[in-house]
Amino acid sequence: MTQNNTIPPVWFRLPPGFHDISPGDAAPLDAFAEALGSPTARREISQLLDGLEELARHDVVHTALGFHPEEPAGVTTSLFSLTIRRVEQPNPRLTVARTALAIARSSLWTSAVRRFIDLPSALPCLLVGGIISVPDIEHHLFQARVATVHPDGLHSLVLDLTSACTEHATAYTDILEAVAHTLQFTDPDPNGPKATGTSRVLEVLL
Repeated sequence: MTQNNTIPPVWFRLPPGFHDISPGDAAPLDAFAEALGSPTARREISQLLDGLEELARHDVVHTALGFHPEEPAGVTTSLFSLTIRRVEQPNPRLTVARTALAIARSSLWTSAVRRFIDLPSALPCLLVGGIISVPDIEHHLFQARVATVHPDGLHSLVLDLTSACTEHATAYTDILEAVAHTLQFTDPDPNGPKATGTSRVLEVLL
């Protein structure tokens, strides 16, 4: 669920392996890095928190890190984010179309796919996914972005999943689409099943 009182409530479910993180987690993360006794870890955590604060200034209201074991030994990582922005356009389909078009027109894309998603809410929804090239980063990244709207008609929603593990592009696209299908705008049953534990990236489809 989103926690910011200035935006409408949104509930969604992330699969196993994803862990919520925000700038408010600075103290425990810093303590963890200090316990490791690693200047590199402290520097990287500081960079991560700076990045999260920058995202918050761009209407990102929720972030989570994904960690999934990969054979023979290693882990794939990803970043999930949810952006909610107020819009003045009363037509939800036009809002989604304009949002998705702005995403697709980004100069960062080196290749991309676009498709509609049929949500249980019947709200208009578009997915854009593919490979992006970010300035000052040597390797390409994979990113999938889902654009939809809140039923109040006053806010657009963009769900993002980004990873340097481009070989898992198809799986990550499916994961984000599955998360979009869990979007709800009224409080779901608090006794409902919750995703826990960890799993490999190809096992986390909802």
